[in-house]
Amino acid sequence: MTGRQWLLKRWRPRSLQARQLLSASLGLIAFLALAGYALDTAFADTARANLRERLKNYATAYAGGIDFTRDGSLYIREQPPDPRFDVPGSGLYLQVVMTGDHGNSMSAEGPILPDVSGHLLDPRQEVFEGPLPITQIDGSPGSVYRYGLGLVWGGDGMPEAEFPYTIYVLEDSRALGAQLRVFRSAVWFWLGVTGLILLLLQTFVLQWSLRPLKRVINELTRVQRGQRERMSEMHPRELEPLTESINAFIESERENLERQRNTLADLAHSLKTPIAVLRTQLDSGADDAALREELDVQLQRMNNLVSYQLARAASSGHKLFSAPVSIEATAEDIVPGLEKIYASKGVLCEFDIAPGVCFYGEPGDLQELLGNLLENAFKWARRGVLLTAKPIAAAPGRRAGLLLAVDDDGPGIAEENIAKVLQRGVRGDERVQGHGIGLSIVQDLIKDYRGELQVKRSSELGGARFEVTLPPGL
Repeated sequence: MTGRQWLLKRWRPRSLQARQLLSASLGLIAFLALAGYALDTAFADTARANLRERLKNYATAYAGGIDFTRDGSLYIREQPPDPRFDVPGSGLYLQVVMTGDHGNSMSAEGPILPDVSGHLLDPRQEVFEGPLPITQIDGSPGSVYRYGLGLVWGGDGMPEAEFPYTIYVLEDSRALGAQLRVFRSAVWFWLGVTGLILLLLQTFVLQWSLRPLKRVINELTRVQRGQRERMSEMHPRELEPLTESINAFIESERENLERQRNTLADLAHSLKTPIAVLRTQLDSGADDAALREELDVQLQRMNNLVSYQLARAASSGHKLFSAPVSIEATAEDIVPGLEKIYASKGVLCEFDIAPGVCFYGEPGDLQELLGNLLENAFKWARRGVLLTAKPIAAAPGRRAGLLLAVDDDGPGIAEENIAKVLQRGVRGDERVQGHGIGLSIVQDLIKDYRGELQVKRSSELGGARFEVTLPPGL
């Protein structure tokens, strides 16, 4: 085994189920991860916005209860908006900054908060920042979020006594962190549970979706083992072209096998008589001259029989999936020769061929089909022959069918004589030269292509009309 063969055997393509399950799982995991990240980011932003709004409310509430003495000392007239402002190290702190001085709430006694000396804000200016590092009352490191609001004290109605000051409200970041941890644990837990349920669900859906394909494989295996003759017709629409193609291929192969058997049987049966004649001639003790003459006759007869059966077998078979053959180009190869043969009658052939219409089959079959129909039309026509070729509409995704017709302006064929004319070896008029097998060959070819031949009166030229209908292909 070569290295390439070993690699191909070891790294063969994954099954459709494995591919779809892997791709769907990766897509689901990516989606849940992005959804979790988006929810986490949105909640964190919302939590910070709520924290900012809460700290702003504290600052605004304090602004209404803050006053200053004549010497500029801070004085709080009302109770704080939250009792934690009066508890040292509670995690909620107030800092008031004035020009050259600052004051703190009771809660700020003990922890080492960020220095706000000289951090005066302009009137109505707001800042929200954090987390900023601090030292807790027990000496451990921590962090806080800080909101600042710039204000101006009115100076008891005296403009010259007005001065700016800034209120800073700080809150320990552990409260926000605890909210985020609770939210994240809940979100990722439920996203994980949802992902697991969706993975199980998509596994079930995938197996259910691929069940028809597995049924097709099982049916095909039974056909290969001879347990079934063909694929069933109960399949989803997406698989119908596949099963129909398989059935068409099976039927085509069986027909070809049956045709070969029939051809061999016909050939064996046909050779019986010449062989029997030769055997009789040998047993009769005829002289050499008579024996040689009879031998030559029977050998010629056997040669003709073999040639005929081989030609018949070759013309009967066709490929199930064949390249398109131009009808107009084939007709242009046939018609000039016929016009020369029947030049004494002055017969001309006109074409009514739709653009792009083609015959899907063996080129030899199309030549045999057109040659016999056109030759028959030229034989009976007075002046004109018409060749018509048009496509037959088919369902979406299928190859169009074909309407092929040959009209002539001859005497036509009586309805009661149509079946007789189509028989092998029967001529429409014994006075007209021919062997009477051309239309029989046409019928055999049309039957092989599952088509239909109709003989009727031509509405355009008044003579006979031979109309061939080939069904849409796969």
